Amino acid sequence: MNTNNLIGLTKLMRMAYSGSDLGPLGTQLIERAKTDTSGHSLMDLSTVLQLRGNRDLALSMQAQAIESQQIYSPPTTTGPANIRLLAIMGPGDLMANTPLEFLLENSDISLEIVYVTQNLPLPSNIPDHDVLFVAIAQSDQNMPLLKEIETALASWPRPVLNRPNRIALMSRNEACALLKSAPGIEMPITVRIDRQTLEQIAYQKLPLTDILADGQFPIIVRPVDSHAGRDLDKIEDTDSLIHYLQNMPNDEFYASRFVNYRGQDGLFRKYRIVLIDGKPFICHVGISEHWMIHYLNAGMSESAEKRAEEERFMIDFDSQFAFKHAEAFRAINERAGLDYLGIDCGESADGKLLIFEIDSCMIVHAIDPVDIFPYKQPQMNKVFSAFRQMLLNVI
Repeated sequence: MNTNNLIGLTKLMRMAYSGSDLGPLGTQLIERAKTDTSGHSLMDLSTVLQLRGNRDLALSMQAQAIESQQIYSPPTTTGPANIRLLAIMGPGDLMANTPLEFLLENSDISLEIVYVTQNLPLPSNIPDHDVLFVAIAQSDQNMPLLKEIETALASWPRPVLNRPNRIALMSRNEACALLKSAPGIEMPITVRIDRQTLEQIAYQKLPLTDILADGQFPIIVRPVDSHAGRDLDKIEDTDSLIHYLQNMPNDEFYASRFVNYRGQDGLFRKYRIVLIDGKPFICHVGISEHWMIHYLNAGMSESAEKRAEEERFMIDFDSQFAFKHAEAFRAINERAGLDYLGIDCGESADGKLLIFEIDSCMIVHAIDPVDIFPYKQPQMNKVFSAFRQMLLNVI
């Protein structure tokens, strides 16, 4: 390994997924950072710390890395680059930006990442590129950055994908407003609510319907800007809401009506789909006994039956699920206005596309073990090829 090169997110994530102990590598990176003036060691150390669950220290290391160097070139190509992709990212954890490295692994697309912060605008020495991709995800923290980037890109000399003003509409309540009344879609009203108001509901000083038009218990509550199910809970009644708030110090929350999307066999199914240039692609199917599904805790690797269903779903996706919900996907594409968009969804009891979330930063990858998930490689190659074709289409 060339100590001057960035290891990058993809390789580090592969190591973590395979069960490798990243501790020794972290120690090496700490030592290397003492003499590495490039910022690479600190950036890789930040990723290692995130993968090991040490978020606060990880973000501190990342901030130091960005301060020393704004531009990074993670390894993506296996030979000469035929497409040069430039991405604008902001500081934050693995959910703060579109993880483009996974989409470009072993491709002919080079990637250069320019980090911007509140104190560090776009540098003057922008690398030459064929396409620019705005990878900054929507969050309260990122909204000022998105506004700044929108201004900077007003007369950009190269094609721009995922415009900042569209990304800014991907908050849970804004996305819900965007998709309201869209054909073939069910997305419960999502409201942003401050702690004081939620406490009034909990202590029955305010009816739930005053803030949630379709509101009735059970409801789903989560802190603003939380992802991956962190601090997400289903609240059955006001007593449960009191208990939830006692354990949550946050000031603002999202709340929505819970939709029971359990299938006739008693299982819940969550689909991760990406829209690339308007076309839907399936990336994974999580099947679980629990309503809150994350692919890593759905027991997919332990169940041959679940994997067989996922494989069949992927094979039949274009002719069945995508065909059935074609009108809904068209509506999402038109209303979101993003070139690349992730969708986490299920199906409601009446057969509508049940939207849990849409945003531009969902993790899509091909790092699952090939011996357990052999059917995933062909499907993910379709996704990666579509992403490459989208880039070619705008050059």
